[in-house]
Amino acid sequence: MDEERVKKLVRELIIEVGEDPTREGLRETPRRIADMYGEIFAGYDSDSELSVQFSEDSDTVIARDIEFYSMCEHHMLPFFGRIHIAYSPDGRVFGISKLVRLVEKYSKRLQIQERLTRNIADELYSKGVKGVAVIADAEHLCMKMRGVRNGATLSSSAFRGLYENKEEKEGVLALIRRQSGSYL
Repeated sequence: MDEERVKKLVRELIIEVGEDPTREGLRETPRRIADMYGEIFAGYDSDSELSVQFSEDSDTVIARDIEFYSMCEHHMLPFFGRIHIAYSPDGRVFGISKLVRLVEKYSKRLQIQERLTRNIADELYSKGVKGVAVIADAEHLCMKMRGVRNGATLSSSAFRGLYENKEEKEGVLALIRRQSGSYL
């Protein structure tokens, strides 16, 4: 990302909305926005490090309530919530920090929740696990601040491998639901 270009564009935007970019409270806003964009869109350059695995086996591994923040690609407003990941290892497990980094890799982009959920499931499944379930629950400021002005929570899910089987899917959903606020 070209930080100087972003600063110039933000300055122009400030003028377009009817403000004075030289006003005390706005003088540093272009720099602050450029810095913020570098942080919240870091997913384009990140690595989830899923290649780091440990020899261990388990029937099911569940990471609940991984917090995420993302930006809606339609209005560039935040959406945020929690993601729950379940997977069935095939002799190797991932450290929980790798699962958090996987969520950050895809959430720190211009995104929609449904694709975010699917991207996480696809990448994790591509690493040779037997099955993956990803559930995301989120609030969208594009719905709360504008348009319909409703605070509904959106839930999305993606199932791969053995969790595509109805019985396995129901079982893993029951495990996730047991300790989380997910409504799926």
